[in-house]
Amino acid sequence: MAAEVYQQLASLLETVDQQLRLMGLWQQQSPIPQALDSTEPFAVDKLSFNQWLQFIFLPRMQQIIAAESPLPDNCSIAPMAEEFFKQQAADKKQSAAMINYLAAIDQLISKN
Repeated sequence: MAAEVYQQLASLLETVDQQLRLMGLWQQQSPIPQALDSTEPFAVDKLSFNQWLQFIFLPRMQQIIAAESPLPDNCSIAPMAEEFFKQQAADKKQSAAMINYLAAIDQLISKN
């Protein structure tokens, strides 16, 4: 896989990290370890979507990039983000930006 894909993905992950902070959705405290062991998609039974992004998705993707491991076959995070932000009182412009960043990640991963 081209190093360029990993660089693009790393840049998008950093943008998602920054957007979580900008939106006030970043948590300083990690959830209890059991919450991170969920087997449900997006850990919906134990974490909010923003917690899943921060504590599961971002670290796992960063590990994949660091090890230059194969990316998942496909990725579909943006639809989950759309559902999450429908229920949030978050700024619509910031929510739309986050969804767009996640859609770019979906597209980047799914085409490789």
